[in-house]
Amino acid sequence: MFGSRANFHSEVLTFEVVDFPGSYHAILGQPCYARLMVIPSYTYLKLKMPGPNGIITVSSTFSHAFECDHEHYELATTVINSSELLQLGQSSTPVVPDYNKPTSSTAFCLLEETKAVGIDPTNPTKTVWVGTQLLAK
Repeated sequence: MFGSRANFHSEVLTFEVVDFPGSYHAILGQPCYARLMVIPSYTYLKLKMPGPNGIITVSSTFSHAFECDHEHYELATTVINSSELLQLGQSSTPVVPDYNKPTSSTAFCLLEETKAVGIDPTNPTKTVWVGTQLLAK
């Protein structure tokens, strides 16, 4: 166990700050843990280290960890989707359909093999047209 040390001195930790929004405030690696004598417990979401008056424990909750992971997932998905959307926009040519011009594929043609079928017995005006043959297309 870590004991209280009378000759405790502060340790300088040098790190880089990246301009990227994320769910973590800091990411520390094994060299940092070894130098500061930190013991991480990923199972219990705790970080223990010696302090001037005993052991310092940094804790979290499982719900907070889940929220951070979910936030990080949403952020990563947004960044990837934005990048892919930009690439798609640059590689495709926009086509605007002329909505005033009718097309033969969207025109409805009443065939002889169709009949009206009532769908509401209380209202004879509500019908649906049912056909017996499909178009060759």
